[in-house]
Amino acid sequence: VQVVESGGGLVQPGGSLRLSCAASGFTFSTYSLSWYRQAPGKERERVAYISSAGSYTNYLDSVKGRFTISRDNAKSTVYLQMNSLKPEDTAVYYCNYAGYWGQGTQVTVSS
Repeated sequence: VQVVESGGGLVQPGGSLRLSCAASGFTFSTYSLSWYRQAPGKERERVAYISSAGSYTNYLDSVKGRFTISRDNAKSTVYLQMNSLKPEDTAVYYCNYAGYWGQGTQVTVSS
């Protein structure tokens, strides 16, 4: 199983980023996926969830209306579109696929 996140970086407050998570090793379309994040000194928290077919999504309250999770089963990839970013969104973002974690991608929101 491989889980590879990408798309992180440094962005100013109010900016946007799109994270990608490419996963392989199982039948991608049969698994739900989640994005998590972990800020320094804090517990890892789930940011967004998407069902296997993409018909159901769920978000952490603090990102509702700003983040959107989506998936492309043909590409075995899940995305996290992040808009109106805030400094408190700064963290390492991880994808969880079938219980496996990627290496994470750093998102830093700072002026």
